[in-house]
Amino acid sequence: MTLRFVGIDPHTGGEGSPTVWVEEESADLVLQGAEVDELLKSLVGSTEWAGHKTGIPAHERVIRMPVRTAKILREACDAAKRVSAEHRDVR
Repeated sequence: MTLRFVGIDPHTGGEGSPTVWVEEESADLVLQGAEVDELLKSLVGSTEWAGHKTGIPAHERVIRMPVRTAKILREACDAAKRVSAEHRDVR
């Protein structure tokens, strides 16, 4: 697995999170962020959206990404698109 660093929240001082990477082989986004508090987690876990019950499986976490990281997330999406296109071109 190769991760391409995209960016880190500029308010972290360069340490910690939120941080965003793109996984080079799959073009998946990899996110590091603060886990949401228990109240928000319970709301997310009990919400019905578009007729589907949502829940948080034991192997997953819900993280919070501040709006100031939107630019980094857009860059990550663009990078993921490029990686995905590169893989299609190789096949």
